[in-house]
Amino acid sequence: MKEYTTEFLRNIALVSHGGAGKTMLAESFLHATKATTRLGRIEDGTTASDYDDEEQRRKISIYTSVLPIEYRDHKINVLDAPGFTDFVGEIVSALSAADGAVVLVDAVSGIEVGTEIAWRYVQQFNLPRFFVINKMDRDNANFEQTYAAIEEFAKAHGKRAVKAQLPIGEKASFKGVVDVIGLKAYLADGSAASEIPADMKDAVEEARFQLVEAAAEGDDELMEKYLENGSLTDEEMVRGLKAVVQAASFIPVFCAAGGHEIGTLPLLSAIVDFMPSPVNAVKRVAQGKSGEETLKPADTEPLAAYVWKTTADPFVGRMTYFRVFSGSVQADAHMWNQNKGADERVSGLHFQRGKEAIPAKVVHAGDIASVSKLNVTATGDTFCEKSHPLTIEKPKYPAALYRVAVSPKSQADAAKISPTLTRLCEEDMTLIWQNDPITHETVLQGMGDQHIDVALHRAQTKFQVGFTTHEPRVPYREGITRKASAQYRHKKQSGGAGQFGEVHLRIEPLPTADFEFTDELVGMNLSKSYLPPIEKGIKATMERGAFAGYPMSNVKVIVYDGKEHEVDSKPVAFEIAGREAFKLAVQDAGPVLFEPIMTIRVTVPDANMGDVMSDLNTRRGRVQGTDSEHGNTVIVAHVPMAELLRYTTQLRSITGGRGYFTMEFDHYDTVPSHITGPIIEAHKKEMEAKKDE
Repeated sequence: MKEYTTEFLRNIALVSHGGAGKTMLAESFLHATKATTRLGRIEDGTTASDYDDEEQRRKISIYTSVLPIEYRDHKINVLDAPGFTDFVGEIVSALSAADGAVVLVDAVSGIEVGTEIAWRYVQQFNLPRFFVINKMDRDNANFEQTYAAIEEFAKAHGKRAVKAQLPIGEKASFKGVVDVIGLKAYLADGSAASEIPADMKDAVEEARFQLVEAAAEGDDELMEKYLENGSLTDEEMVRGLKAVVQAASFIPVFCAAGGHEIGTLPLLSAIVDFMPSPVNAVKRVAQGKSGEETLKPADTEPLAAYVWKTTADPFVGRMTYFRVFSGSVQADAHMWNQNKGADERVSGLHFQRGKEAIPAKVVHAGDIASVSKLNVTATGDTFCEKSHPLTIEKPKYPAALYRVAVSPKSQADAAKISPTLTRLCEEDMTLIWQNDPITHETVLQGMGDQHIDVALHRAQTKFQVGFTTHEPRVPYREGITRKASAQYRHKKQSGGAGQFGEVHLRIEPLPTADFEFTDELVGMNLSKSYLPPIEKGIKATMERGAFAGYPMSNVKVIVYDGKEHEVDSKPVAFEIAGREAFKLAVQDAGPVLFEPIMTIRVTVPDANMGDVMSDLNTRRGRVQGTDSEHGNTVIVAHVPMAELLRYTTQLRSITGGRGYFTMEFDHYDTVPSHITGPIIEAHKKEMEAKKDE
């Protein structure tokens, strides 16, 4: 691969709903530009993009892959992102490294949920974009109907769609495209430009008229010219269109059939002509020594490179993918990782093309490359010069709300559980794990069941660590609602030294603190030296739970009397007596369970609002209010965490995948008695089973 400097680079993310044909379009880019000798097929697992064995097994893209395409003396880094909602983190990562997006729409299905999700993130990054109506060769493909849906969708988001190409035929007779800008027809092989079919001349004229109008809006001078002459030259039209596309106010619509390589080369030409090079792309900023600095994409500037993806492989080791936003990177140089405060040596510098690694001597500003075997670098880190520290902020990833508890499959896996989960989460910004301090479970959170399934499969194949999963326990808390007192005598006589201790205590609710221990001892019945073991026994019980196996808090304990024996009294005896007296007192103190209540913000299309509201009611939810934004309703509600364990999946099924939500902990509240009963019963059974073991 020859060397490309900044102005000859294009970084383009392919995004869409799952199954709209991104991977096959990328495959046709490679084949049409002679980078590959044959067109791969998803069914056979032979595409350059889906090279991971898991992707081949499931026949879908799971990870973003980079495919550099060389065309018309430019290098286009195509980032083929997955389309399924569970892997939305990969879409965000791809867009964080891109300067433009190509949004694919299936010519039969039209705008789907995944299209809306991808669009939402493209908007977040404010990138110029194209629409491509793909799979024009499918039965029931309908260009006009799909275009109308795109036009309406764009309009709803304050953008304007405009036809840049028209299809020649459709369904089985789709054989080429007409380029409305250059007024040429490109048939299947895409190479030779030919005359526009006679029966399409009117439609092409009309489309061109709208393109000229759009181009005129890109520049005041062009607008004047257009109003005077009623037309623009081709050169002026391209200049104007470039301006409106790069400002993301107009979105050109193209058509293609990636699987048959129809429309492939004209689309690549449009990417070269209308998408920005890193020089004209949306400006990125970094945090410098004295505030924010705007990064200039030039080799002569100080280095700032963002790590947007890392992968770990037992054979290749760790691969780090980065995008250079300013400066350049030489093979065998050193880079400073600002986030980790560490020096990394660039030993294996490559341009990746799927799994193929093409050695690189230098990576110019604006380019995307990979480096192997770095020591500490993880996704989201910034490389810079030590003397000129810069940190590029990570993009906002959606919150991981689908939780599973994981445990090791075997004793051998137990030691590796933390490092393995840490490595998985370093690679994927939408995975998080933690040890729950209340339930003592290891909880892994992701975007949905497929996402978690893929992560655990990866742990097994890449790191040889097996996990089993189960539904996580809810971190309930125990509490009391009124005062109570109790006493307990612990007496053990068994040849030799005995054990004796008697404790009288009172407990009461303490809203202001977790725990307070005090005494009202008078006289000589019980010496104060036995108070610490009594407190120790009570604290241990509160940690483990006095009646349902969950930690207890907000309790005040007052020891007011007791008895001791001058020979048999020992600290351990009072520890046991204190513990048992405390348990007895709790039974009389109106024991209750408290559960975590979450504030959730559910964003759903207006049409689904009623269904979602009534579903929240069945989950003991209390709606706090609603807002509206862009044809969606945002419902804010308080819902117990216990009712939200699988809400990600259930909300998707109620809203056809269009609903999404965020949640955060709000407060603890009393669990209704009809729910408390079974929890306490289950705990009793568990304790009895342990006794029998």
